Amino acid sequence: MAKHLDLEEQEQLANLKHFWHRYGSAIAWALIVIFSAVAAWNGYHYWQRSQAAQAAVMYDEVERAALAADMPKLDRSLADMQERYGSTAYAEQAALLAARVYYDKGNLDASKSALGWVATKASDEGYKSIAKLRLSGIFLEAKAYDEALQQVSGSMPKEFAALAADRRGDILAAQGKKAEAKADYQAAYKEFDERSEYRRLVEVKLNALGVDPVGAAKVAPISEPQK
Repeated sequence: MAKHLDLEEQEQLANLKHFWHRYGSAIAWALIVIFSAVAAWNGYHYWQRSQAAQAAVMYDEVERAALAADMPKLDRSLADMQERYGSTAYAEQAALLAARVYYDKGNLDASKSALGWVATKASDEGYKSIAKLRLSGIFLEAKAYDEALQQVSGSMPKEFAALAADRRGDILAAQGKKAEAKADYQAAYKEFDERSEYRRLVEVKLNALGVDPVGAAKVAPISEPQK
């Protein structure tokens, strides 16, 4: 019996050796690929967490410089953050914050630069849309109508569609293009929630152009008499 078991064990061992000789290399490489992928995945997430933590610290520096109106420090902190952590949401938030401070201080070129960076580099569509809307406002104030219109003429997330339409209406109205302005204001009016204060503001703009959106909505279509 012992010899019989020994023979079975030897046969199994021989089969195992044959199997490993034939497939062992492929299995080893497959395991290397799997473990490497897992390690890379974990490493990537660790890197992301590390980047976010360091970006948060630097955002605090940008915020402190903004609150203190320390413009040289704000310039340095923002540039450093964009260079080192430009792929993080903190960098996008920092640029929007800096753009507002630059604008308040009358440095329109720096404000446009910060907003332009977000509008082109941001991965978050919401931040990108906010930057485009603010940038179009600066161009509108400078009467750079083509540049202002360009910022709000592309596709935007649904949440910003009404704001973009309203801004286009402002730009077109400033150019004296009343018919086009009416169309965009009406589009904005329809998109805004009925309880929105912004919708009432658009209503005032339409009234100034001779349009009563409330009255038009209340007028029921008259059906033709049946023959």
